[in-house]
Amino acid sequence: MSGSVSIAGKAPWLDNAELQKLLKSLNAEGEEARIAGGAVRNALLGQAVSDVDIATTTEPDETARRAEAAGFKAVPTGADHGTITVIVGGRPFEVTTLRADVETDGRRAKVRFGRDWKLDAERRDFTINALYADAEGHVVDLVGGLADLESRTLRFIGDAETRIREDYLRILRFFRFFAWYGSGRPDAEGLKACARLKEGLDRLSAERVWSELKKLLSAPDPSRALLWMRQAGVLTRILPESEKWGIDAIHALTRTEADLGWPADPLLRLEAIVPPDAPRMAAMAERLRLSNAEAERLAQWARSEKPASTLTEGALAKMLYRGAPGGIVDRLRLSLAAARGRAVEDDKAMMEAGGYSRLLGYALSWERPVFPVNGTDLAALGVAAGPKLGDMLRALEGAWVDSGFALERGALLERAAESLKTPT
Repeated sequence: MSGSVSIAGKAPWLDNAELQKLLKSLNAEGEEARIAGGAVRNALLGQAVSDVDIATTTEPDETARRAEAAGFKAVPTGADHGTITVIVGGRPFEVTTLRADVETDGRRAKVRFGRDWKLDAERRDFTINALYADAEGHVVDLVGGLADLESRTLRFIGDAETRIREDYLRILRFFRFFAWYGSGRPDAEGLKACARLKEGLDRLSAERVWSELKKLLSAPDPSRALLWMRQAGVLTRILPESEKWGIDAIHALTRTEADLGWPADPLLRLEAIVPPDAPRMAAMAERLRLSNAEAERLAQWARSEKPASTLTEGALAKMLYRGAPGGIVDRLRLSLAAARGRAVEDDKAMMEAGGYSRLLGYALSWERPVFPVNGTDLAALGVAAGPKLGDMLRALEGAWVDSGFALERGALLERAAESLKTPT
């Protein structure tokens, strides 16, 4: 299908003069270049486009030559696989030669360059990701992607098992794209193929697995995709921590996010489907190669005590000071979402939700108070440097926290001076 559908008027970036100049240079002398994949898909859906990729019949060296002749910088980021990154007005565009797979091993493919647009489309993963658009915006659909996009059907191109055996990451991409673009039930053949071949996920690097899972968890509502992942045995394969814990909490969390305007938070959603067990979270973070910041956030959440909904703000302030505020905030968010989920049929849960909402508001506005006494102050009182000074400082800080941070510097120093007079 070609020409009857257009992204013109739906894709402001297509009108960019510099991009048009690049496309013109690639389209000259019998060659052809088209916008490919996600940019076309998202433009048709009226969704934001972050990356614009270009497919071309020119081979990498010729792509680079033409781009540079047009005044652009060309970087051979993946020339062996056909990709040249062209910098246009400070923005990178990946320009990739049409390809066909020669050999695959489930992780990476050996390719040969070609000029056949249908073969290039057929080597891609899903029909909705194999749409092209020319420089004027006319959409070229060679695999039925437009109909699937209209019905929000996520479908592998050709035989699902064949597509998966080419790259087992496509199992996770099936559920990720379903979370973002699918509706109803996933395509039955695709779902069965993912379930049958899930052991192939063990071949993938941890970084690729976590990258896909994080993108899935960033979808507006990943709950249906997670449900089907669990049904297919895929979720347990990559996230065994979720097996006995369950994913029921994700539904209430996504509803609460929508109702209260919280941004999609993949780490919070991950916390909703795994147990708050610090050793297991540390092992999971190591296995999935989470960043240090991600691993620390999970650790703080797992180590933090779950506040009761009836807790006073003063007691919460002490908890925040002595613990990890970020972990406690995550606990409060998840507790609020869970209570809101139960509140539909439970008046007690409605009261709990009110309590958690109050505590969360306080925690988000809380600023850590500064302890007004330090080691220099105690040294001035004659306390020698060493364990005794440290013990006294900790005792004073404890008294200050217990007072609701009310004891002032003078009163604390008087207390210190009195303790020095007392025989030990």
